[in-house]
Amino acid sequence: MELVRLDPGTLRALADGDRAAAEAGAPVPLSAYLVGEECRPVWAIRAVQVLVDPPSADWITGVVWDPDRRLAVGKAGFHGPPDASGMVEVGYSIDSAQRRQGYARAALRAMLARAAAEPAVTTVRASIAPDNVVSRDLVLGEGFVVVGEQIDEEDGLEIVYEVAAGTRLG
Repeated sequence: MELVRLDPGTLRALADGDRAAAEAGAPVPLSAYLVGEECRPVWAIRAVQVLVDPPSADWITGVVWDPDRRLAVGKAGFHGPPDASGMVEVGYSIDSAQRRQGYARAALRAMLARAAAEPAVTTVRASIAPDNVVSRDLVLGEGFVVVGEQIDEEDGLEIVYEVAAGTRLG
């Protein structure tokens, strides 16, 4: 599994629902899931983010790519670079047709490894809806602990989990 970065033009095309332009700019073939309505809000946020803060492109959501199957199976990345306190927040979503195959765990572990390798990162956060048992169990299995809750403008109540960067490698 690899996390594949998308350029600003591809992010914009995905946000706009322009499949032809997105596929023309993407470094890997895109799935119907990635160009679909469920993913468009994230692409819209990230497309604006990289215009306002170009260095964030190295951190944000990209494609979860299975090189053995030559298949895009989902999206994953950080919400942005580390904040002033050294915190990064992870986000991931796997196409329902590709779930239960270890892709979310592999993507989360790749993000945790990236965070551990970055001296500026001290903490990794995940914010998860209370009824998302699968994601909750995934982060708990990787050493995250509950640190609170928050209300997200789009997603409503979320439980906030954190782990120190570099805690569970290997």
